[in-house]
Amino acid sequence: MAGKLLLEVVAPDKLLLSQEVDEVIAPGSEGEFGVFPGHCHFLSTLRIGELRYRVGDRTSYMSILWGYAEVTPSKVTIMAEVAEKAEDIDVGRAQAAVEKAEQRLKVGGLPSEVKDAEISLEKARLRKKIAARVRKSGHA
Repeated sequence: MAGKLLLEVVAPDKLLLSQEVDEVIAPGSEGEFGVFPGHCHFLSTLRIGELRYRVGDRTSYMSILWGYAEVTPSKVTIMAEVAEKAEDIDVGRAQAAVEKAEQRLKVGGLPSEVKDAEISLEKARLRKKIAARVRKSGHA
């Protein structure tokens, strides 16, 4: 595995991905971070965001909804509360979720309800963006 990283993405119910990659870019809670083979050890919390990983000249995408990343010189383990591969995202459902969340925000409500609607909108927009990347490029 010289020159490669093992990327594993784990959700509570299953292993979503186990693949040798050249580079990983993850949505850290303090900002995106990139990892190449030989990186130093560290742990990071993850926010809602896009996980990108590259093999050669092909970049693939996943949505990540919170979690943790453990990085070693030869492996990146993503333990996500929710993760979804780009090719598994239903664009129509993602668009419907964006519209529903926008409507919830227009209605307003208690601060906790508004915050929930904002989070729903952020997640729906992320899913829609990632699904659109696959449709445009033909790559996952």
